[in-house]
Amino acid sequence: MSAGVDPPEPLPGARLLFSLDPATAHLNHGSFGAPPITVQRTQHRIRDEMESNPDRFFTQGLPERLAHTRRHLAAFLGTPADGAALVDNVTTATAIVLQSLGLSTGDEILLTDHGYGAVTMSVDRACRRTGATRRVVRIPIEADADEVLETIRAALRPGRTRLLVVDQVTSPTARLFPVASIAAAASDAGVPVMVDAAHVPGMLPVTVGDIGADFWVGNLHKWAFAPRGTALLAVADRWRERIEPLGVSWEQESGYPQRVQWQGTRDYTPWLAAPAGLFALRSLGIDRVRTHNAALAHYGQRVIGAALGVPPEELPVPDGRLPEAASLAMRLIPLPDGIAGGVEQAQALRLRIAEQLAAEVSVNWWSGRTWLRICAQVYNRAEEYDRIAGQLPGLLDRAAS
Repeated sequence: MSAGVDPPEPLPGARLLFSLDPATAHLNHGSFGAPPITVQRTQHRIRDEMESNPDRFFTQGLPERLAHTRRHLAAFLGTPADGAALVDNVTTATAIVLQSLGLSTGDEILLTDHGYGAVTMSVDRACRRTGATRRVVRIPIEADADEVLETIRAALRPGRTRLLVVDQVTSPTARLFPVASIAAAASDAGVPVMVDAAHVPGMLPVTVGDIGADFWVGNLHKWAFAPRGTALLAVADRWRERIEPLGVSWEQESGYPQRVQWQGTRDYTPWLAAPAGLFALRSLGIDRVRTHNAALAHYGQRVIGAALGVPPEELPVPDGRLPEAASLAMRLIPLPDGIAGGVEQAQALRLRIAEQLAAEVSVNWWSGRTWLRICAQVYNRAEEYDRIAGQLPGLLDRAAS
């Protein structure tokens, strides 16, 4: 069955920039990323420098080098460097924010049912420790930006909701949420907002300062080609003195952001190599990469959906009224009913696809249904999605029998 759309032209030479196994279709860039070879080598050079003289590396200019990196990444994301801290990932940043709020019995944290599982677990841990509660607002997969905004606005409880956690790009459902409008509505209600923007840096154009969130955190090791373990936490001015790290270091008295990002003898090489990832992205052409990836993800969704008998109008899409939707490089495809009955079965299916089809994808159990999430990056080709479209129906038939 035809996809009804044409794939984009591959970017010349882009596939050779990565060390990925060519025998596997890597269609899950959003989960773990893939740093280009140039970025890997940059990190290796910095690690060699560290290991050649650890005393010199850690005691002569490292805080200044980290500050330079932070300024570089903050400028790329459109946020003040003095309000940004380097952290490992969104989950770590979530734990930092939660422990800095001063939660107590009677407080609540509001999430949506499109949130990332580890963030939800971090909220649950904070609630167990403090007596606060977690509440989840459910948003239909087909809800547009206005419906998302109004659903969340109606769920806010001023005076009780101590934090709203909302995704800019949802991980399990590949949706865009109107975070600037949501942040404005929450501010009107006196509710602080943390934006989980794990998938935003590199994939979407963003000016963090224009969103108006109290806390915003994005991973640069996904779509911005940084080494894994690189994220930036941006904190509004009124919160910065209240932010506490998960562990105390010698920079504790230096205040935010130093007290958060300095953790003694941790491995700082991923952070120091992160600007090389932005250089690689800019060298390819940021707009060209975004246009290619979004078009290829759309093609992949349509061709696999057609193979599974899913009409185009039933394929979930980002809200086209949000301008950044044109750059979304993740798409969702519903799988037939009965294929999986929960999270464990969905993960077992993912492994089966990896082993039998030589394809890395994301399979999620969400809202009582199994969903296939695919991504597109410059190293992907249309024939990889065509191959999965040809083989996946038979695998699902065998799985259901």
